[in-house]
Amino acid sequence: MIGTAFTLLVVLVGISLPVAAALGLMAYVLSERYAFFPMTGAIGELAWNSSNDFILIAAPMFIMMGELMHRSGMSERLFSALTPWFARIPGRLVHTNIAASAIFAATSGSSVATAATIGTVAIPNMDKGGYNRPLFLGSIAAGGTLGILIPPSINMIIYAVLTDTSVADLYAAGFIPGFLLAGLFSLMVLALCLFRPQWAGPRSETSALWRERVSGLKNLLPPLGLFLVVVGSIYAGIATPTEAAALGLMATLGLVAANGQLTVPVLLRAFEGTVRTTCMVMLIVIAAFFLNFVMVSIGLVKAITDTVLALGLSPLGMLIAIVVFYLILGCFMETLSMMIATTPVVVPVIVALGYSPVWWGIVFVILMEAALITPPVGLNLYVVQAVRRGGAFSDLCIGALPFVAMMIVMIGILIAFPQLALWLPALLKA
Repeated sequence: MIGTAFTLLVVLVGISLPVAAALGLMAYVLSERYAFFPMTGAIGELAWNSSNDFILIAAPMFIMMGELMHRSGMSERLFSALTPWFARIPGRLVHTNIAASAIFAATSGSSVATAATIGTVAIPNMDKGGYNRPLFLGSIAAGGTLGILIPPSINMIIYAVLTDTSVADLYAAGFIPGFLLAGLFSLMVLALCLFRPQWAGPRSETSALWRERVSGLKNLLPPLGLFLVVVGSIYAGIATPTEAAALGLMATLGLVAANGQLTVPVLLRAFEGTVRTTCMVMLIVIAAFFLNFVMVSIGLVKAITDTVLALGLSPLGMLIAIVVFYLILGCFMETLSMMIATTPVVVPVIVALGYSPVWWGIVFVILMEAALITPPVGLNLYVVQAVRRGGAFSDLCIGALPFVAMMIVMIGILIAFPQLALWLPALLKA
């Protein structure tokens, strides 16, 4: 049974079948082969129940927040406000890419939206500044992945639904690792630019005037304000995550209107982008819920858990094996489908090993970040290449490798110091 399921997954994904279709077909085959009675009759109820979960309403609202920020020029103002602060640091615009991605991530909840938005603003400056192309492009692709780690995060919402975990706990757990990972990215860029000065681009001879730096801070207030509205309302007990997403969307609309950008063309483009992304996500979620239902019903989840535990590895050894498995799987599988297809199988094993599902949620998100920038299926690589409109794709693949290394370092830090993820959720509950 386990062999059949694994073979089906590899074959269906390998022939480039759309993810939702692959998951649905896999569920149908397993049901017909191993179930005592056909389970296809439950599809209607499962589709309704899985898409009717109140917390999933937050996903399209976070998606639209990112679309509006991108379409209204808010991201360009954010980028220009950060640039003077890195004027004297080697690789200054590369650091700006990472910082802008971290701040934008704190409002959009989407890695693709973050990479596309920051890439649109930053890439025109790449050749003009003479920066090392792979490193510059890699910083945009990797910076974009912060969109699913720094709260709010659409992927954390879906993980919470799949594992019955608190979204508020996951959001709190993602704060410190998210910004620490952004810091590791910048430290790595600084080290590379000091080792290879020709990669760093032009360095300002005079520090930017403090007046220029301070005057640009006003452009940081809108995204930081949106972050406080969304995340602050959750931890202040004012709103649930879904209600907080609604508040954030209303605040975004207000900011766009205040800047005179709330026009019909902007709204139409934002609506179209939101609908496209939401439909893709929800179709995958529905297919995955059906697959999960079949897997539990035929005993596949229990069989896999028992098989893994019977290997006799220590909890740490098993954890490392699972991490390596995901690093390899992420090279060939899209992140959302990887999360939805494997979470119901892996999380019971993680819990049985004695690890917290909240802590694992953060480690898992970092593994998904790595999958977003590892070829041949790294989605952020293709997003940045599309924004770039030409050039060798190998530049992106090479440039992403140092950032993948930093993600692995971050996972090692979390394994050694799990309280980095668990301290803040415990503090907020105290």
